Amino acid sequence: MNHSEPAAKTAEQQESARRWRVLAICLVAGFMTLLDVSIVNVALPSIQQGLDAPATALSWVVSGYALTFGLVLVPAGRLGDDRGRSRMFLLALGAFTVASALAGFAMTPLWLVIARLLQGVAGGLLNPQVLGLMQQLFHGRERGKAFGLFGAVVGISTAIGPLLGGLIIQLAGQEHGWRWVFFVNLPIGVAAVLYGLKVLPRDGAREQSRSLDLVGVLLLGGGLLCLLLPLVEQGGGAPWILLIVAVVLLALFVAWEHWYRARGHAPLVNLRLLKIRSYSFGATLGLLYFAGFTSIFFVLAVYFQRGLGYSALQAGLALTPFAVGSAVASAVGGRVVHRMGRRLVIIGLAAALLGLLATDLLLATHPGEAAGLVTALPLLIAGTGSGLVISPNQTVTLSEIDAAHGGTAAGVQQTGQRIGSAVGTAAASGLFFGTLTTSGFDAAISDGLIVSVGFVTAALLVALAEVFLARRRADPSGSG
Repeated sequence: MNHSEPAAKTAEQQESARRWRVLAICLVAGFMTLLDVSIVNVALPSIQQGLDAPATALSWVVSGYALTFGLVLVPAGRLGDDRGRSRMFLLALGAFTVASALAGFAMTPLWLVIARLLQGVAGGLLNPQVLGLMQQLFHGRERGKAFGLFGAVVGISTAIGPLLGGLIIQLAGQEHGWRWVFFVNLPIGVAAVLYGLKVLPRDGAREQSRSLDLVGVLLLGGGLLCLLLPLVEQGGGAPWILLIVAVVLLALFVAWEHWYRARGHAPLVNLRLLKIRSYSFGATLGLLYFAGFTSIFFVLAVYFQRGLGYSALQAGLALTPFAVGSAVASAVGGRVVHRMGRRLVIIGLAAALLGLLATDLLLATHPGEAAGLVTALPLLIAGTGSGLVISPNQTVTLSEIDAAHGGTAAGVQQTGQRIGSAVGTAAASGLFFGTLTTSGFDAAISDGLIVSVGFVTAALLVALAEVFLARRRADPSGSG
């Protein structure tokens, strides 16, 4: 008996160590796919010079990735739940690495656009497996820590993209530097696939193979395409009437899913997930917050570079305080979210709102070239708040979800975040450039940041509403 206890403890320690090795590869994969959302923005002038690319092609290099990424998230989550997350993870990571190579070797603008579309599909396939594996392997406090680290990756990858892209182009040269923005994924991707083959858990045998609900896939995919296309391609020719078509298709999707489930089949999305208060409120909060969070970087990057004459590298450095605050706060938030729950998210939203308002007020003083220094502290505060929002919200939102549905739930949640990002960027950029034509950069950045402030405020109201309803349920009399 004395010998069995140490043996059991050793096996438990080995399993714990294995979980954290799996998390490491998940974080690397998540970082690669999310980085490619923002890093390409600063490479556009280099792409234009190297390939003589027209403006429409440049627009699709950016928006095409976001579009296909968002379209496949929900089916990808379901595939991982049904067919095995480790298998889908390795397949998607390999496809993302190959697509990155195709993008780097592009000889024409059309070649690059197609490669970016494939990259987006692979990234959308990969991300639900990352969150599904984390949901599957981690529980209790460990899950909070794991999601905290993933939240740090989200914040860092989004904020550091312009800095890393500017540095790569500066080192590799303006004409061909853009190629290395994609090539940097190759050694990381190959190493991650090889490591994943070694450490990822084996997928268990499925008792029965469930159909993928192809009608649901087509209705949801068509609805999301009609919703996202006018948003990511604003000014690019996509008719806004598609938004009406999107509402019709998504309504048909909901009706179909109810009917399909009533017939005894497994729907693409189990809509009963939305009856779980923590999940429905958290997914809504995430959509609104990402609408404000993502648009911050767009309007500030344009303001620093075009308004103040910063280089891509200088603009990236000016945004670095946000990334630092987000990374540190995400790691800390993951350790305390199990005690504070959604209250921690409320604190984070309040801090993010305070930082954004301070940034707007300080830029209104016309600091000129010193704007990067003047906004460092408020962006640090906003980033710290952001770190207390993203990963804790992820943890609380998925806390009551069965691990068997973790990939699908994560896919739905991430789809909401992609929609929020597209809506926020479209609203902020539309107001920013609209004001720019009449009133100049100082007024434009103020109006652009107001969009971010509005969405973050809306997210805060959702979080407060959930806490209020939870207290009402706990104390219906209202006496406590």
